[in-house]
Order: sequence, then structure tokens, then C-alpha cells
Amino acid sequence: MSTEPLPMRPFSASLPMALLLAREATMRRFRPSLAEHGLTEQQWRVLRALASADQPIEVSVLAERTALLAPSVTRIVARLADDGMIRRDAVVGDARRSTLALTTRGRRLVTRIAPQSEATYAGIEAAFGADRLAALLDELDDLTVVLDAVDDAREAS
Repeated sequence: MSTEPLPMRPFSASLPMALLLAREATMRRFRPSLAEHGLTEQQWRVLRALASADQPIEVSVLAERTALLAPSVTRIVARLADDGMIRRDAVVGDARRSTLALTTRGRRLVTRIAPQSEATYAGIEAAFGADRLAALLDELDDLTVVLDAVDDAREAS
């Protein structure tokens, strides 16, 4: 085995790993509540995204907002629709497309989970600091915007 240093930053300085570890530490706090309601993390992301939408949205928009692949969103939506949580409506003039929205039942479920979710956020804020958490969210948003702009510029050239 070679002891020659690798031509890359140390594993401990890996941004993807740091983000994954932070995500896991965060999700450990949310999973019990989701499990209590029989939801997966991905199902909750879909419900949460639809709850925050001010109008019905298409699957492609939902996939983008939830950072889920379209085939996964399609399966999740089918399951949540079967459970009466989501309503699918055909787009007028294009039967291949549909919009999605929460049903009354879906909104009630999100409303039941919301206090537990907010309590979890309060615990994270208490441990990490509300200002630090707000700054972290701002920095992560900025990172996303910058990297998306780099990708867009690369695709345009």
C-alpha cells in the first residue's frame, strides 16, 4: 500500500461528505416524527413542497423543489394519491401533463406534523444558534445559486 499523498483535499475537507453528515445529523431529529405518521423522508418532502406551493404544480417542478428524480416523484405521488393525500389534475389542453396539490386530508396531515417539525427546528436552533442557522441557510442558498449559475453558463457555451 502506497503512503504517497493523494492529489486531492483531505477526506475531512470534502464538501459533499460534510453536507451528507450534516444532513444525517439533522434528519435523525426529524425521522421519529415522520415514522410516527407512517411517512418516509421523501414523502414528507413532497407533502411539504406541495403545502408551501400557492397553487398546484407539475411533477417536474415538484421534482426540482424536492431534489428528487422524476421517476421517484412519480412513484411517491402515486402512493400519496392512493392514500388520498394528493390530488392530480390534468393540464387543460395537454393530457400528458398534470398538476398536483394537497387534498384536505393531506393538508390535515401536514398541519398535524407541523408542530413537531417546528419543535425539532427549535431544538436545532437552541443547540446551534438561531443566527448561525439562518446564516448557514443563507450560505447554502448562495452556494446553490452560484453553482447553478456556473452550470447554466457551461451549458450555454
